[in-house]
Amino acid sequence: MKGYIYITGTGADPGLHNNLDDPLFGDPPTLGACMTNIRHFVDPGDYIFVVSGKTASVQQYIIGGMRVAEKIDALAAHGRFPQNRLRIGEDGLVKGNIIVDAQGKQHPLDHHPAVTFQRRIRNYIVGDEAAALVTPREVELGRERSLRKLSEMFDRPGNRAIDVIGRHRRLDEERVNGLMDWLRGIKAAAK
Repeated sequence: MKGYIYITGTGADPGLHNNLDDPLFGDPPTLGACMTNIRHFVDPGDYIFVVSGKTASVQQYIIGGMRVAEKIDALAAHGRFPQNRLRIGEDGLVKGNIIVDAQGKQHPLDHHPAVTFQRRIRNYIVGDEAAALVTPREVELGRERSLRKLSEMFDRPGNRAIDVIGRHRRLDEERVNGLMDWLRGIKAAAK
């Protein structure tokens, strides 16, 4: 078993803006279009964790993690998870992480270059055993403790998550288990 942790795009901070559309920590958790490299390398039983993007005036935090249960293509995901199809939410933001339409073509709301489309529709991750920081108190504790946790995990001090892990980093089994326990501990402490 292995894992990966990565930092999502600049400004993506669900605790502040409710604007994280990939991964989705629903039932089941999924990772659909982002991080094609990580989605390619993981196997069922591996774990994926995500850190919020750099956002002015708030500390980044470890949003959550999930175990990979299966990998499917985006058209199969379109049929199985209609709630994850791209759409405009009530807040005016694009929601969802399934970037194909019913015919398997690039969805009009997918803003990425067409040249990358074929690579991005492979390896849609369906997860299980997820833990995500979602309540205001969980997010607050996550912001307070994430940088310290990352620095301790990698024995590497830094002022920002990117200083410690770069854009993404591979995790061994011990770090995966430790990070899942840490996330569960934050959730328990927030109650």
